[in-house]
Amino acid sequence: MLETSARLLRLLSLLQTPRDWTGTELADRLGVTTRTVRNDVGRLRELGYPVHAMRGAVGGYRLGAGAALPPLLLDDEEAVAVAIGLRTATIGSIAGIEESALRALAKLEQVLPVRLRRRINTLQSYTIPVPAAGNRPVPSVSADVLTAITAACRDRERLRFDYRSHDGTASRRDVEPYRLVNWGRRWYLVAWDTERADWRTYRVDRVEPKIPTGPRFAVRALPAEDLAGYVARGVSTAAWQYRARITVHAPAEVIVERLPAMLGPVEAVDERTCTVVLGSNEVEMLAVWLGALGRDFEFDHAESPELAEHLAALADRYNRAAGRTAARGTV
Repeated sequence: MLETSARLLRLLSLLQTPRDWTGTELADRLGVTTRTVRNDVGRLRELGYPVHAMRGAVGGYRLGAGAALPPLLLDDEEAVAVAIGLRTATIGSIAGIEESALRALAKLEQVLPVRLRRRINTLQSYTIPVPAAGNRPVPSVSADVLTAITAACRDRERLRFDYRSHDGTASRRDVEPYRLVNWGRRWYLVAWDTERADWRTYRVDRVEPKIPTGPRFAVRALPAEDLAGYVARGVSTAAWQYRARITVHAPAEVIVERLPAMLGPVEAVDERTCTVVLGSNEVEMLAVWLGALGRDFEFDHAESPELAEHLAALADRYNRAAGRTAARGTV
């Protein structure tokens, strides 16, 4: 009986991989006959696992989706990955799943071997999440909203929603939704706006979907192959109170390492120069990131007068500080 139970668990583990298995392959893996494999598949079906059998010259088995959720088998690395993902979900930007994630995590950790629990707890103990810029809370998004949007993307159905822009203006939008992008701890929807006949990027925390969704639409070519970069470029040049296009006298790969990705894409001009568009609702934060570059830079003062004025005030302050420091050093 123990041998049969262990073999069933091994068979279930194989079937949970996303592929088709022939009876011969499963028999070879388990060291049994194909008849035993058929019998074991029947036992799994009795336990509620929807094992589908394909007919034909080769034939095969695949574990499908069922009406109920049967137990899952995870190897060590999969269990650690799931636990880390659940812990991240408890402090993430998706609202309404914190309690569910905690319950699932508690159940998982209860059955984890000590060695795996120690690995996960060590990671948690020595990892510190970075707060959002300016210590401002990150807007959360309802899991139901994300599900509704992704379902419309999958089914290619037009989506209607009420939208609130950054200045509080409300409007009704009718779009063809294509992709969700998680960038800078925020969620964005890339969609074709039917009224404006152009691509638009929407902050999902400002979206209120209307049900039912609209008719199906024909697929368009996406506005860019790299949608994450497309969203980054759009976000870095919109909705900020202060913006500046900075030319930095350093290779692009050097500046990429010095700036967080959420600030905007870095584009190479040549081997020794690059540009980056910085945006913030606080001119002081722009100055902080410019100071972090550690390289010479320049920008159009006429396009960003507030930044130019603030940098001039900082220069005076730093010069005074340097002078006082020098004076103390000569005493």
